[in-house]
Amino acid sequence: MTDKHRAQFPADSGEPVRLNARVSGVVQAVGFRYWTVRKAEELGLSGTVRNNMDGSVGIVAEGPQSVVLELRRWLRSPEAPGRVEHVEESVSAATGEFGGFQVAY
Repeated sequence: MTDKHRAQFPADSGEPVRLNARVSGVVQAVGFRYWTVRKAEELGLSGTVRNNMDGSVGIVAEGPQSVVLELRRWLRSPEAPGRVEHVEESVSAATGEFGGFQVAY
């Protein structure tokens, strides 16, 4: 992880965090949302994934920081479907508003 990416995640306090990410590239019509839901459920995260009008995919994921970091790593890895070209992200405190992880429409 580069210093630039590390700076966006505060030191792990053990408190749940929220990742807001916008993933661009070839990420629609390739199963990206489906596989993101599967990965998030595997990791025990809650949140949503949705197609955006501009061709990107939006993700909101909440859970323990170390687990959210694993989803973040996966988004940038060859394991993610399609072709991820860029991930814009921000991190904040989790709100606890989600009961699971699902596709939002």
